[in-house]
Amino acid sequence: MTANPSQGPLAGMRVLDLSHVMAGPVCALMLADMGADVIKIERIPVGDDSRQMLTPSIQGESAAFMMMNRNKRGLALDLKKPKGQEVLKRLVRDADALIENYRKGTMEKFGLGYDVLKGVNPGLIYCEISGFGRTGPLASQGGFDLVTQGMSGLMSITGEGPGRPPVKVGAPITDITAGLLACIGINAAYAHKLKTGQGQRVDTSLFEAGIIQTYWQSAIAFATGVSPGPLGSAHPLSAPYQAFETRDGWITLGTSNQKTWGQFLAILDAPEVAGDPRFSDNAGRMANLPALVAALTSRFKHRTTAEWLALLEKAGVPAGPVLSVREMHAHPQTQARDMVPTVAHTTAGRVQTLGLPIKFSGTPGAIARGAPVYGEHGREILAQAGYKPAEIDALVAENVIAEPSQSSGAKSS
Repeated sequence: MTANPSQGPLAGMRVLDLSHVMAGPVCALMLADMGADVIKIERIPVGDDSRQMLTPSIQGESAAFMMMNRNKRGLALDLKKPKGQEVLKRLVRDADALIENYRKGTMEKFGLGYDVLKGVNPGLIYCEISGFGRTGPLASQGGFDLVTQGMSGLMSITGEGPGRPPVKVGAPITDITAGLLACIGINAAYAHKLKTGQGQRVDTSLFEAGIIQTYWQSAIAFATGVSPGPLGSAHPLSAPYQAFETRDGWITLGTSNQKTWGQFLAILDAPEVAGDPRFSDNAGRMANLPALVAALTSRFKHRTTAEWLALLEKAGVPAGPVLSVREMHAHPQTQARDMVPTVAHTTAGRVQTLGLPIKFSGTPGAIARGAPVYGEHGREILAQAGYKPAEIDALVAENVIAEPSQSSGAKSS
């Protein structure tokens, strides 16, 4: 993606990103990729905690930080100081949205809570992302992806099967999903603002992000009164719908209805499976899943992954290989969808990142800027807010804002 991000569907939106690590930064990077001008505001002296995640790093820059913060401009600002609070209020005047994921009460302690900032800008969309939301008995409790995966039910349905230890989803799914929910919420509030001029508070959490991943399992629990357990790669409502081992790897098979089951049997060449009354319909296959898996596994090991994929594609049966992350990066479909673009970073040079997963025909998004080095755009941002050079010099001298030359503090604890 090489287009100017200001040409995206959110061109003209300005966002202040006070969040750190993952959920908030995911929200902000999605907005930035869709054209919003996102200002990443980091604390002094260490910046976003993900700057400390230096294994691995590229030219001393955290790969994790660069992934989560590309397409943003950077400002290092001390919100504990009155002059830092005044800087933020001045930035809020021209902002459409602000994102923060501090513990409850932190922004209020700085005198920068929603009730104060909406007085500065009634059109401000104030988005809070927390572990458990801003209401309820756990509103003041911090939350992490591992904790919320456990509490949302996700770890009870993830893993190899009954009797095995609980397993988390490999990706930080509640963090990422909370960021996506916040992005959806901000865009909905922005649509309302464009119609009325009024902003509002947007509140979502990692806990709720995990809960909505249980749509299928919650439907089963509501209907039966029983909590479903883990099924490995299998589906709770359809069979066979899981991974199978081949002669040289693994393949996923998605026979999600009776039609695809018939198409699968046509190329399986296993009369003992096709003629078994236990497998004649989906209800029977689900009730006899271990026997079905055993019968199919022995068959799948007769051919390679590539051989099975060719047969299944010809038969119209959904299937695919199980790829490593690097294999996924190199896959022709990934490349065709521009999901591994390269972007220029001030100190790390040309680095790979992940692309925008939403394509717009008229207002394409873009990834045109690497993540900011610590405090990289401070002077530019303050000048746009009306500060004069001498005023910016004074703020630097008083350590209210930090400049890139002071970035060593942001790379060490």
